[in-house]
Amino acid sequence: MAEIFLALLHHPVVDRNGRLITSAVTSLDLHDIARSSRTYGVRAFYVVHPVPEQREFARSVIDHWHIGYGRSLDSRRVEALDLIEIVLDLDAAMAAAERAAGRRPEIVHTSAREEKGMSFAAMRERMAAQDAAPVLIMLGTGFGLAPAARERADLALEAIRGAGDYNHLSVRAAASIILDRLRGR
Repeated sequence: MAEIFLALLHHPVVDRNGRLITSAVTSLDLHDIARSSRTYGVRAFYVVHPVPEQREFARSVIDHWHIGYGRSLDSRRVEALDLIEIVLDLDAAMAAAERAAGRRPEIVHTSAREEKGMSFAAMRERMAAQDAAPVLIMLGTGFGLAPAARERADLALEAIRGAGDYNHLSVRAAASIILDRLRGR
């Protein structure tokens, strides 16, 4: 099975009106996506942010569980948070994934919009092929990845669809569903 890497982009993303923005890091995203990543065997989880103070905030959340009071509360959380690498931009995440995997990963973008993309079943089959390339899955914060980020992808995954027409999952929930569909038993 191909290795999976995740990249949580805070820039370039869009707001509800489609304007380019930089979103803030949230500790919930760090914790929950890291725990899902650990559960589903993700190789690394890259938190992508261009603002130094936001990268420092992310580092402080992780350090709380590594060296702070949090370690005495739940040392298992460190196993998940150890997957996080905080990087400046998508290029840094791609380079880190390539170094870790020993080859360039396929870049995959996700979206809740009505875009056509590869089905989860087809992606899972593709990843199960012998000598399958590693995969770096981009996840967008705010109201999703900006066109500039999506254009960097080699392919897109289909949107997650629920029972009705409401489709506004948190990135944490979407990441878990995506990982389960690609790696769940």
